[in-house]
Amino acid sequence: MPKTKTLYICSACEHEQAKWMGMCPFCRQYNTLEEKVIRPEGVKPPRMGAVNTEDVFESPVLLSDIPTDIVADRKPTGVPELDRVLGGGLVPSSLLLLGGDPGIGKSTLLLQICRHMASDEFPILYVTGEESASQIKMRADRLGVNVPGCYLLAETDLHNIQAAVEEIQPSLLLIDSIQTMRLSELSSLPGSVTQVRECTAFFTYLAKQQSTAVLLVGHVTKEGSLAGPRVLEHMVDTVLYFEGEGKDAYRLIRAVKNRFGSTQEIGVFEMGEEGLTGIADPSAYMLAGRPIGVPGSVVTCSMEGTRPLLTEVQALVSYTNFGTPRRTANGMDYNRMVMLLAVLEKRAGYKLQTYDSYVNIAGGLRIDEPAADAGILAALASCYKNKAVDPYTMVMGEVGLAGELRAISQAERRVTEAARQGFKSCILPAANKGKLRAPAGMRVMGVAHIGELLGVLL
Repeated sequence: MPKTKTLYICSACEHEQAKWMGMCPFCRQYNTLEEKVIRPEGVKPPRMGAVNTEDVFESPVLLSDIPTDIVADRKPTGVPELDRVLGGGLVPSSLLLLGGDPGIGKSTLLLQICRHMASDEFPILYVTGEESASQIKMRADRLGVNVPGCYLLAETDLHNIQAAVEEIQPSLLLIDSIQTMRLSELSSLPGSVTQVRECTAFFTYLAKQQSTAVLLVGHVTKEGSLAGPRVLEHMVDTVLYFEGEGKDAYRLIRAVKNRFGSTQEIGVFEMGEEGLTGIADPSAYMLAGRPIGVPGSVVTCSMEGTRPLLTEVQALVSYTNFGTPRRTANGMDYNRMVMLLAVLEKRAGYKLQTYDSYVNIAGGLRIDEPAADAGILAALASCYKNKAVDPYTMVMGEVGLAGELRAISQAERRVTEAARQGFKSCILPAANKGKLRAPAGMRVMGVAHIGELLGVLL
């Protein structure tokens, strides 16, 4: 009887290889050999998802006849900050991917979801491939997770997981983690490109066919991206990233992809003995303890999804005797900082060739949008001139290479957030001031060039 065999096929040149190699011997490309199972004629693939061959084909339906109430059936997780990131809660039949560094709190968050959601009417199956059931039980006792409808399975084989799903019929399936799951028909090790892709495809089918929401935990590489094939992020409905340093008390959950809500939305949490606690007012949390009346400290506002978040920009400009000054950026793009230093030197006349320059976004937050340019530039100029900026003034705006301040998006929401935090004045691009309805008690000043900006501040 013919046997099933395994081949490794290059995704670049389709060269076939009997064994895996790091480099394709034909096209000389690295990490392109992918495992493929070759079955003889008449041999069926392993049963996955209890597929009924009579129901595989579905007739096309009119777009107008398809129900749209799936998003309306969201189930709140009981963690308000997580619900905010998801857009209101878990959507039935959705597939979510949660990535983050080791020890940042992914497994803790899963148990907190179980504590708030699990019930006899909403059973949850927690599948762990990294820890034993007793280890999960110890953490659950510490977090106070003792609710009906919460099932635990320490397993990595997909066939056994499928049998458990068919028996329990859970409304939510938690997989910790996708890199430990394996399909026994594949000879590659768990965590390989082929195993991760095939296991994710199985959970995708499971979510869509049985109306079960599936949350996958994923490992990340040392660069901070999700381990495994890039197609992993394309297959799921929502991609969430856990951000934050292990030594910091706070954590961020950011949605980089969400088919049922806004992207780049963030939830702010504080890690404590009882798990993750949501921070309802992250702006006040980020600004707590900031120095008052110190040169080099300026408050700006960044938009994280639909949430305006006030952050403190700290700058230090120090004279150096070395021929090449040092530039360091923490919490922002290094090249953006160098560009702002060049604009400050060329357009405002600041002589920074003999000064080391350091920029830090306080609190460990990372700012990627250009609306913080004016705040960063103002902090650098403040430290260079050794003059403090009014602590109750917020600065925002995009800075161009000609030194102009360009318009930013959602300026009114940013100004409203600043007024709510007790700020008295705001400096923003002149293009935004004409369309802005300033809150009561807030003084808004529009400037068109960095010369005007520095003249008002310093």
